[in-house]
Amino acid sequence: MAEPILQINNISLSFGGVKAIENISFNVADGEVCAVVGPNGAGKSSMLNVINGIYTAQEGNITFDGTTHAKMTTSVAAKAGIARTFQNIALFKGMNVVENIMTGRNMMTKTNWMAQGLNLPSAKREEAEHREAVEKIISFLQIEAIRKTQAASLPYGLQKRVELARALAAEPRMLLLDEPMAGMNLEEKQDMSCFILEANREYALTTVLIEHDIGVVMDISDHVVVLDYGKKIGDGTPDEVVNNQDVINAYLGVSHD
Repeated sequence: MAEPILQINNISLSFGGVKAIENISFNVADGEVCAVVGPNGAGKSSMLNVINGIYTAQEGNITFDGTTHAKMTTSVAAKAGIARTFQNIALFKGMNVVENIMTGRNMMTKTNWMAQGLNLPSAKREEAEHREAVEKIISFLQIEAIRKTQAASLPYGLQKRVELARALAAEPRMLLLDEPMAGMNLEEKQDMSCFILEANREYALTTVLIEHDIGVVMDISDHVVVLDYGKKIGDGTPDEVVNNQDVINAYLGVSHD
């Protein structure tokens, strides 16, 4: 078992008097694919939002790559190497595919606005380097044919793939994927599953994803964490979790928002 790159330590999160997450701890090993699953409203997206600093937990802390954060922020998470996709696609709809993916390189830009505005050699070199990196990702995800297509005109499945490409463009250590296969048909799910696994290997990533399709979870995950009503009820390998009686009860019960 690889050393943990991510440690969630006794995290609790409340909105007013409502507890979204209650005293949850788990580790994610370096290089693994970890699925966070559970019925609707279980706290899954809230947990991802705490990990990359969108929400601030009232209790507990996060250790990522050896550094402990009592209050993670989005900028600290991004600089540490955590990239994110969202349940609701967050592409720039008026920009084409290449332009959208290029925005994933923003935090890696070293030249200032003046050098860019004057199109100085340093800025031109840096842009060429960014474009080369983006073109490699486009080739990896097999989206060459849509590279100049406006994001708004793409079908849902391809928009999800472009969002994954933009996250990869940031050269992260960890990917957080919030329902990357929601709304996809079987063929699109199979393609996205392959891309997630290949990206994990090709880019030496660790991936934490939320997914409702248990068949997909069983196929691609090394580790599964199960949440229900904001509490952790399962944590282990896919086989261990699928045979956990608490998990079985949660999935057979009525989902809750």
